Amino acid sequence: MSLSLYDSATRTVRPFEPAEPGKVGIYLCGATVQSSPHVGHMRAAIAFDVLSRWLRRRGFEVTLIRNVTDIDDKILTKSAEAGAPWWAWAYRFEQEFTDAYDALGVARPTYEPRATGHVTEMVELIETLIERGHAYPGDPGNVYFDVRSLPEYGSLTRQALENMIPEDAADEAASAPADKRDPHDFALWKAAKPGEPETASWPTPYGRGRPGWHLECSAMSRRYLGDTFDIHGGGIDLRFPHHENEQAQSHAAGYGFARYWVHNAWVTTSGEKMSKSLGNSLVVASVLEHVPAAVLRYALGTVHHRSTVEYSDVTVAEAAGSWGRFSGFVQRAAEKVGEVPADEVAAGGVDTLPDGFVAAMDDDLNLSAALAVVHEHLRAGNTALTEGDDVAVRTEQLTVRAMLDVLGLDPLAQPWRESGGSLERDALETLVGAALSERDQARAEKDYARADALRERLHAAGVVVEDSPEGARWHLKGSH
Repeated sequence: MSLSLYDSATRTVRPFEPAEPGKVGIYLCGATVQSSPHVGHMRAAIAFDVLSRWLRRRGFEVTLIRNVTDIDDKILTKSAEAGAPWWAWAYRFEQEFTDAYDALGVARPTYEPRATGHVTEMVELIETLIERGHAYPGDPGNVYFDVRSLPEYGSLTRQALENMIPEDAADEAASAPADKRDPHDFALWKAAKPGEPETASWPTPYGRGRPGWHLECSAMSRRYLGDTFDIHGGGIDLRFPHHENEQAQSHAAGYGFARYWVHNAWVTTSGEKMSKSLGNSLVVASVLEHVPAAVLRYALGTVHHRSTVEYSDVTVAEAAGSWGRFSGFVQRAAEKVGEVPADEVAAGGVDTLPDGFVAAMDDDLNLSAALAVVHEHLRAGNTALTEGDDVAVRTEQLTVRAMLDVLGLDPLAQPWRESGGSLERDALETLVGAALSERDQARAEKDYARADALRERLHAAGVVVEDSPEGARWHLKGSH
């Protein structure tokens, strides 16, 4: 079986065939660094980290580009309100995003280009679009894409132009600029506004200004991945207008652009998309003060990328229970037979992984089915520990860790070996996880007396265990 992915453009699960055998190019829309990253921002980073890990495990050479939007209206507005230089404001939050990615075990992208570093490529793209009759200058500093010049416009999201809401209409206080030929036309280049710092604009043949949001991604993806590349990714909320407009620009310029579109769903709180405008954002640094980083990654990264994650205390508790069982088994196995070296865990491609796990991951990254296989081998490992079968213990340690490594959750890999939490909390996670793992095995063997004794021992230590269809979860007395 080969890997298949859901392609948002065709709305079908398609066999994945890269343009160049053995190599995969991915462009992922990254952060607009206007403020601190919240939990919702991490969803795409983790989802595409898992995809990249699986592609590499399958033997592909992966080039992952994740851009940084370090110039836009919100950055200029917020930095001015704070009395800070716009570039310093952007850099501050770029570093916060990097810290959050690192804390959650997201591997660094191959390249992470900033918009401000690619103005030359953007201006060249504008010139191409004007020459080909797809763009026009407006007032000095403004250049617009002519959406009616491209018959396929709207094909990504399957919308007719007359049914689309112009970008300017999203802001009730704004009106379409008078120099636009059509309200649906979008900005490729935006004139500097009065009062803005001169450093936030660049000279062009069309006047001084700064990039439009969509232009930067078309220019940077081509710069690092070529005229045509394999996968374009990002949150589902970016499909329109951002990704629709990216595709329009690139196709109008004569480039093949993305061959597959992969979008991840939102993180919600109380059923609403997580966003600053709704006031329900959870800043990553604050969350990590009371939730272990591995648990947060588990909560965000073990739900299918096209399914919504409902972030809540229940979600975190369930993730903590699962992570505790995995990390507890791995710790016990390592203590019993020694730690399997990291290079052995990561070696061997997919041939060393269980067939069921491989089939699940190849099926559009079916994480629930993949985790079911992990749990099967966790139970086998616990049985081997109980029976004193050291050969099987080592085999299952390797197998469980190899599968978790694909998910970025091998308990003995960085950063979980030296997680950002306190030593006391990490020790508690390990000890409770080991006890729950042992209790799972006792119940599987129908030794209910031992299972009850383990639960009572945890209760006496202040740990409340709650059973659910997904397995046991736990919390400290008084923490809920």
